[in-house]
Amino acid sequence: MKQVGIFEAKTHLSSLLDAVEQGDEITITRHGKPVAKLVQIKDELTADQIAERRQAIRNLRQLARDLQTGASPAELKSWIDEGRRC
Repeated sequence: MKQVGIFEAKTHLSSLLDAVEQGDEITITRHGKPVAKLVQIKDELTADQIAERRQAIRNLRQLARDLQTGASPAELKSWIDEGRRC
């Protein structure tokens, strides 16, 4: 990770942004202490992706209703935790 001072960041912002677009992370410092970080923005979810995720949640909830395990939320959590240990 590259570090630059505030003056250099102001002077070379365009080239720093080019580097960030290529995947670099740049820390901006003031008097040698980090104060900010330039990082590439991750794309936000599209409306279709949000709709797909909501549908997946609805499907999971319907599956849980259909299975009717009769388990309490605490029991379900313990089963999940147990599965993570395996």
